[in-house]
Formats: sequence, C-alpha cells, structure tokens
Amino acid sequence: MGIPPERPTTRRPGGSRGGYYRGESYRIEESVGYLMKVIHESLSREVDARMEEHSLTDAQWRPLFLLSQEGVTTAAQIARNVRCDAGALTRMIDRLEEKGLVRRSRNSEDRRVQNLELTEDGRRAVAVVPHVLASVLNEHLAGLSHAEIDQLKTLLQRVAANSRSRFSERARSGEPE
Repeated sequence: MGIPPERPTTRRPGGSRGGYYRGESYRIEESVGYLMKVIHESLSREVDARMEEHSLTDAQWRPLFLLSQEGVTTAAQIARNVRCDAGALTRMIDRLEEKGLVRRSRNSEDRRVQNLELTEDGRRAVAVVPHVLASVLNEHLAGLSHAEIDQLKTLLQRVAANSRSRFSERARSGEPE
C-alpha cells in the first residue's frame, strides 16, 4: 500500500500559500492540533481532580456553571454549550434536581419549555467553579506574560473562527466532514 498523494490545499484569504503543513514532513509532536489536544486533556484532568474536592463531577459543574451565567436558563441552551445529547443532559438535570442544586419551572411564554435555575445550594456549589478554572489555567500559563497570553487568545480565536467557518461551509454544501 503506497503513501497517498498530498491533498491539494485551498488557498484562503489571509492564509499562507499552500498551507503550513506538508505530508512528507509532518510530525505529530509538532502539530498544533496535537499540542491543543495534549493541553486540553491536561486541563480537563486537573479541573476534574480539583472539582472532585468539591464533590462536583465534570458532568455536574459544567451545567451548574452555565446556569450561573447570564441568559442561560434551559437544558437546550446548556446542551448546545457543552455539545452533549439532550437526553443525557436531561438525566443530569434530574440528578442535579434530586441533589437540590437546580429547580425546574414552566416557561410562561411556552409551556413546553422548562426553565432551570440554581437553588441556594446550587449557587454555593457553583461559586467555587470560576476560582478552580482560573487557578488551573494560571498554572498552565505560568511563565507567559499578560501580552503573550493575550496574543495566544487572539491566535486561538482566529483558529476557532476558521474552524467554525469551515464547518459552516461544509454544512451548506453538503460536503462530508
């Protein structure tokens, strides 16, 4: 079985001619995607370990944190934000309600929709979340200046925008991902 020919790259406005990576010289440990995955996994492990100290699992703290944010009031909004199945999220909301951390109420404008809100216990539980997240991120960013962190954020926002743009193009064209 031979090595497949390199796929031609599409030239994009603002992008480098022909792309940065080449199949014949590609090394996984130098891949931006690989590095982002390693960092994401490290962040997730450390956040999970620290949330466990506060009796919160990954599946619990995320919806609680989103509910603490302005404008997030439904399971559908949470599911979109955490990119999870609505059924699985409904079961998690059931467990959070049983623990007394959230309560449901019917939406006055659409009776099919249930609004979610944090209880007093839920507000106390979620209060630690931003502090844990900030601490873990600060430890991972140690040694970088504020200017470097701002630059990193800007670059990652641009990569994310490229990703969203490409996904939207494929969805509109019907092209498989």
